[in-house]
Amino acid sequence: MPDLTGRVALVTGSTSGIGRATAARLAGDGAFVIVSGRDPERGDSVVEAITANGGQAVFIGADLADAESAIALATDSLAVKGQVDILVNNAGIAVSGSTAEGTENDFDALYALNVKAPYFLVGQIVPTMIERGSGVVINVSTMVASFGSSSTAIYGSSKAALNQLTRDWAVEFGPGGVRVNTVAPGPTRTEATERVMGPLLDKLAARSPLGRPATPDEVAAVVAFLAGDDAAMVHGQLIHVDGGRSIL
Repeated sequence: MPDLTGRVALVTGSTSGIGRATAARLAGDGAFVIVSGRDPERGDSVVEAITANGGQAVFIGADLADAESAIALATDSLAVKGQVDILVNNAGIAVSGSTAEGTENDFDALYALNVKAPYFLVGQIVPTMIERGSGVVINVSTMVASFGSSSTAIYGSSKAALNQLTRDWAVEFGPGGVRVNTVAPGPTRTEATERVMGPLLDKLAARSPLGRPATPDEVAAVVAFLAGDDAAMVHGQLIHVDGGRSIL
């Protein structure tokens, strides 16, 4: 278990699912966590759960629909404690369907949240990490960005762009003491995936060597490892947390 005492973590999209589990895990490991999302009620609930378990957290609302929102979240987050040591770019949305069915609104919305928001958050926060000589960025991607699919062109390509940003940022920021890596979950049992996918979630997960969906806590554990000092030699990597599905 990493010791993150004294560090400040910003986790986007942390009012539910993997983001919520990540916020709770990082707080449990000693970090002061900035919870962020669109729903203040759910955000306050996450903060209350963290503080009830002895952790420290605050909520800052953001929809991350454009660069302005991302820059505002970065500014507000840096103002809380004067620094952000760990940035987890977890917020994201997905759509499925054929390319012919895709709309411009879907395309723009996915690329705005899945690519543009992380880009501008990193652009605002990482320079402050470099000034201190250390920091960690963890991008949350998806297994479907690593193989072909007939129904996830917009989503998969947006996350593939994020995967490439991880590699570019690792080269750009590594000399300044900042580590950048990606975690790519497979099917994960959350409120949202169960609501949207239903029985298909287990059917998809059954195709992996492990044969079952991940839990949010299992993904959060990998994020926590990457956030800690034991991962000091891990730079620019794409780590699949998908029960082995991506190797097939």
